[in-house]
Amino acid sequence: MSNILPNALGRALRGFFADDLPQVRGVSRHTLLSYRDAIALLLRFLSAHHRRPVVALDFPDLAPDHLLAFLTHLETERGNSIATRNTRLAAVHAFVRYAAMHHPEHLELCQQILAVPSKRAPQSVVEYLEADELHALLEAPDCTTPDGRRDYTLLLTMFNTGARVQEILDLRPCDLHLERPHQVRLRGKGRKERLCPLWPQTVQALHALLREQGDQPAATERLFRNRRGQPLTRFGVRYLLQKHARTASAAAQSLNTKRVHPHLMRHTTATHLLQAGVDLVTISHWLGHVSVETTNRYASVDLDMKRAAVAKAQPRGDVDPALASWRSDANVLEWLKAL
Repeated sequence: MSNILPNALGRALRGFFADDLPQVRGVSRHTLLSYRDAIALLLRFLSAHHRRPVVALDFPDLAPDHLLAFLTHLETERGNSIATRNTRLAAVHAFVRYAAMHHPEHLELCQQILAVPSKRAPQSVVEYLEADELHALLEAPDCTTPDGRRDYTLLLTMFNTGARVQEILDLRPCDLHLERPHQVRLRGKGRKERLCPLWPQTVQALHALLREQGDQPAATERLFRNRRGQPLTRFGVRYLLQKHARTASAAAQSLNTKRVHPHLMRHTTATHLLQAGVDLVTISHWLGHVSVETTNRYASVDLDMKRAAVAKAQPRGDVDPALASWRSDANVLEWLKAL
């Protein structure tokens, strides 16, 4: 076996992760780590598949049939969803496109790998929390304790903004604007920033959290932290959601039939905004979607069956989160003017 091919693969991997992704393409840290995990899984699989150490692998070991075997392994043995499978494949494709430019001697192989298609997945029904379920969930944290007050503020902020869980975890006190106009700066995919309005109840809860934690408005540490002062993780947020969902199920038994996870809160925000009469373009900007086509999936929700719940869409009955105010052009323009 030639010593050049393994070295060529190694050089391609080093150039892709050390130069192309961070320097040339400027991807976020999260994207880089996602690509790293996908390639690491592929290399481990190929090493076991060919019964050779990773350092002995070369470009021909990435042949399409081996890649397809890897994708099948992800679904059948690792239990990954089709969406996760396609995400891993996208990372491999990104690396192969880089390799094709810098190692043209393997261009034909790279073209064959790039021809491996993503797998079509059935379009799942959009799950979200009904008004009574959301109300019960927000009532579940014990607000007589510091952890409970933090959890309540976390859940309320997630519902208010419809932010992705990582966007919430990356929030810092300096991202909050708790004076008029009330808003928060979110950093989404591709380092894109957006401003999201905050409802009065959310502002009140965030004010209280900042005071309790002793955070200054210009502070740059993470806002949501555990009792040891360390930032919450995605797994931590999932655990807290499921914990409070179990408590809330006593008041809303239908929660027992739902899989409660961070992205469910995002679906809930979008659906409740839609039920309140907010147009899809505004919801798209609110959620930070690249295209309004992504937001169109929420339009499939049967609004006629939910009309009676519109008036109860607020987190609590004593505070109006101003969802309905976004029906008025004047209110939208007033908020934009105040930016």
